[in-house]
Amino acid sequence: MNTVLSRANSLFAFSLSVMAALTFGCFITTAFKDRSVPVRLHVSRIMLKNVEDFTGPRERSDLGFITFDVTADLENIFDWNVKQLFLYLSAEYSTKNNALNQVVLWDKIILRGDNPKLLLKDMKSKYFFFDDGNGLKGNRNVTLTLSWNVVPNAGILPLVTGSGHVSIPFPDTYEITKSY
Repeated sequence: MNTVLSRANSLFAFSLSVMAALTFGCFITTAFKDRSVPVRLHVSRIMLKNVEDFTGPRERSDLGFITFDVTADLENIFDWNVKQLFLYLSAEYSTKNNALNQVVLWDKIILRGDNPKLLLKDMKSKYFFFDDGNGLKGNRNVTLTLSWNVVPNAGILPLVTGSGHVSIPFPDTYEITKSY
């Protein structure tokens, strides 16, 4: 005869199987959805300084300051399987020392229920835009891109790049001013 523990074990195993099937169903209904939306980026101000880098050898490195605008409607990304979006603005450029440099300049978390329409004006970079040398001075191809991670209730964590980006040239001279 089956004991209470074996019946509880059977019930528990069946419940876990049903929950696993429902979780997979939740994942598969949104797994192939296109989560890319158009993004408009505009850079209104670029400033470049040559400062002492205290993180390594006592050399001077380039420090960039960028003021930018971001416009995007992320409402189509949110569905019933999305908990939040982790947005980040990154800069990509190449120097003679490194073929690819990637720096995150700004980020934001948008939770379900928050306003998914971005209309940000005159934003300053949240993180320092340091180069490990003098690779920003006179660099003509620094590309800014808005990307995001979709954090779902169930399933994979897709990394999506917005369909708009902007390439900006950095100045050939350093700023001497004290403040940004």
